[in-house]
Amino acid sequence: MSLAGITRFCILTKKELQSPLLSCIMSVLRCQAPKQSRTEALSSRKEYLTTMYTVNSIRNICLLGHSGSGKTALAESLLYMTGAIDRMGKNADGNTVSDYDPEEIRRNISISTSVIPVEYHNTKINILDTPGGFDFSGAVMEALRASDAAILVLSAKDGITVGFEKAWAYCEERNMPRFIYISKVDEDHSDYNATFNALRERYGNKIAPVIVPIWDASHKVTGIIDVLNKRAYEMQNLKRVEIEPPEDKASVIEEFNDALKEAVAETDEALMDRFFEGDDFTYREMITGLHQGVKELSLFPVLCGSGTTCLGSLMLMDHIVYLLPNPVEGNYHKATNSDGETEEFVVSPGGVPAAFVWKTVSDQFGKYSFIKVLSGEITPDTTLVNARTGDTEKLGRMYVMCGKKNTEVKALACGDIGAIGKMDKVKTGDTLCDPRKIVSLKQIPYPHPCYSMAIAPKTRGQEEKVGTGLNRLNEEDPSFHLVNNAETKQLVLSGLGDQQLDVLVSKLKSRFGVDAVLMPAKVAYREKIKKTVQAHGRHKKQTGGSGQFGDVWIRFEPQDEQDGLIFAEEVFGGSVPRNFYPAVEKGLQEAVQKGPLAGYPLVGLKAVLYDGSYHPVDSNEMAFKMAAILAYKEAMPNANPTILEPIGALAVTVPEAYVGDVMGDLSKRRGRPMGMTPDHDGNTVIEAEVPMAEMGSYTIDLRAMTQARGSFTLDFVRYEEVPKANQAKIIADAKEE
Repeated sequence: MSLAGITRFCILTKKELQSPLLSCIMSVLRCQAPKQSRTEALSSRKEYLTTMYTVNSIRNICLLGHSGSGKTALAESLLYMTGAIDRMGKNADGNTVSDYDPEEIRRNISISTSVIPVEYHNTKINILDTPGGFDFSGAVMEALRASDAAILVLSAKDGITVGFEKAWAYCEERNMPRFIYISKVDEDHSDYNATFNALRERYGNKIAPVIVPIWDASHKVTGIIDVLNKRAYEMQNLKRVEIEPPEDKASVIEEFNDALKEAVAETDEALMDRFFEGDDFTYREMITGLHQGVKELSLFPVLCGSGTTCLGSLMLMDHIVYLLPNPVEGNYHKATNSDGETEEFVVSPGGVPAAFVWKTVSDQFGKYSFIKVLSGEITPDTTLVNARTGDTEKLGRMYVMCGKKNTEVKALACGDIGAIGKMDKVKTGDTLCDPRKIVSLKQIPYPHPCYSMAIAPKTRGQEEKVGTGLNRLNEEDPSFHLVNNAETKQLVLSGLGDQQLDVLVSKLKSRFGVDAVLMPAKVAYREKIKKTVQAHGRHKKQTGGSGQFGDVWIRFEPQDEQDGLIFAEEVFGGSVPRNFYPAVEKGLQEAVQKGPLAGYPLVGLKAVLYDGSYHPVDSNEMAFKMAAILAYKEAMPNANPTILEPIGALAVTVPEAYVGDVMGDLSKRRGRPMGMTPDHDGNTVIEAEVPMAEMGSYTIDLRAMTQARGSFTLDFVRYEEVPKANQAKIIADAKEE
């Protein structure tokens, strides 16, 4: 039987290539099969994209790392080496498969996660290329939820960066198997040895090199060595060519190969005994042991290469196929069942259909809900229940996405990633499941928005278009929040940083045709009196017919600022008829919306109506309402008014080396330190209370102070009086507005 015949047989019968005999047959046939030309490979791409892969033949991998580390270039090289594209794009040219959004092309950065499926050795590898910018870490959280393993990319020129450290922490939190890929090894000023040694020093002997570079006399990388198989390769015109391993590298190869054997031995007691007896392991035993070590997080293979020359790309895919887990072996998922109890959700190809919506793309051309199938198999006519809403959803057309291109498919198997079009009621984080077993998977843990700006249209009358556009954009990026602050009368946009908000403004213009501007969000100050006063308010007006007459005496007393207006009456002898009390209270409720100093709402006030007079003909509700407002205006300047500001509870997490800088900065922001405690990751958590008016740019400033290693949370706790020295500026700014 031909290779194609065996492959077709395995797909149609859903058998896995698990038996040793069949694996050997496949290996032999793969070696004997004629090599495809690039044209033939491109023509067969649509066929493999629409092929149903069984769960054991799927790998879902996310690329993580600092911005500029080479993730997108690596994805391009994998596409090229598998025949998916006939020409590699470049970030600088704006023609890569991953970065297709106009904003990504304009800025030369990744903004959202792209799905890049490739086929290699009869395995479908779904590569999720994530952005490295910290403002777009919400997209990283989505990719982590859809992935079963990660490749952490770091440049041989830059070494361990903050982005790499964060990516490592994300994987640690999720117990996610991972590779480390050292990129740009063939570029000037790169230093593989320094980067590898830094990894070993930071993360210990679990760091295991499986590919090492070859240098020439001028220290330029010319090829790579497969440590496991003791074979060497170089690239010639973007084609991999096997070469003889350099003689001077023999000792290095043996050293690293022995280290791999030791790592394999640690996965099994029987293998450990054989290792100490000096026995060699078979290739299958090595692969099985390495696979187990990666799965159990006792081993983190280090690979290397170049995205621009494709050096190491094929070998990387070899290791993805053989060492990284398939969706069944990946992380378990937590789900809430219909009884509200939490249980483990195990990926099962034989179970009832279930899928998780991990990403949404919503633009002027339509809406795609990206899903990962976690149980059973789904087809376009499958009907599932949305666990969040309880609504029944018929799926409709389904696609496999590659960047912005979609290929329609007739089914998606368990473990695979695809997209469904026009699911208007479905949101990111929804679980679509069979009516026989309704479960809700845990939501994606998006970072808390910590940078806020007010947004407004440049042209009056387009406020509704701004709100509508941002709500649409929020469907595909739930990491930002939008709040219409009734107190400050501003639309406040909160995200992870200034770059994210700038991208949203640009998308508003390009997608929805509305120009918007960002400005500092106003602080919701309050005003309060500190002294008890009493005042007289009389409203008298004669207009020819019946006039207006209202006369009140009101005592104003300070109260706790948490209280609103407290209205009471102590009128004796009917000097003010009872039916006018509501009008007096209504006038005061209207008056306290503007304080006497800067026009901010006045809180913590008790108003006691204790005397007054009325006219049997001219008195009415409007007259007493106006009299109450006049009494308020007369009393407030004499009641020792002051301005209150919101105080937030701040928790800053930083490495020990930055504690001094952060504490000094907090003192400049009028912060009051409340304590410091170490956390389990070796960082220090600084707790403080700080005026929220001083925290507008803290996200950007903290990144600068800590090289982006610091993070913080800020939550409102109460209002406090503003120091007198600061009140003058607040009053002047309010009058200017």
